[in-house]
Amino acid sequence: MTAEWVELGRLGRPKGLKGWQHLESWTDPPEALFEYEPWHLVGPAGRVLARCAEARASGQGFEARLEGVTTREAAEQHVGLRIEVPRAALPPAAEGEHYRVDLIGCTVRNLEGVELGVLERFEDFPANPVMVVRGDRERWLPVTPQHLRQIDAVARCVTVDWPAEF
Repeated sequence: MTAEWVELGRLGRPKGLKGWQHLESWTDPPEALFEYEPWHLVGPAGRVLARCAEARASGQGFEARLEGVTTREAAEQHVGLRIEVPRAALPPAAEGEHYRVDLIGCTVRNLEGVELGVLERFEDFPANPVMVVRGDRERWLPVTPQHLRQIDAVARCVTVDWPAEF
């Protein structure tokens, strides 16, 4: 299953009074997010096209100001909006690599073959990202070489080194 849109980041809380706001990037490297403009900002009201007027690195990632946004109040209207781009704007994944969005919905099994559930989403944390897997209960599994062992995109299955009882 291939998603038509790929989420690359999210707009956060305002920073200062002139329309700047925190920005989370999920690209690798993080600054690659700025190569995929225009952005499609997605939230409860739908999808709107936007461009970044200015950006700067901050201690916690990036801060950005969108074109036409010059006040804190205007920036507040964008808090929590997802930054998406059409899949066609992205390069194909390299051999052995996958876009996260393509793994959503995959069955997750451990090395013993026990089905742990279905991959619902990813969450990013300072140490490493985690997969949120929903089965008989919700599990948060680290996305590290030690734990993530194999991805079979054709069979839509992810194999992890994780005990079923943990």
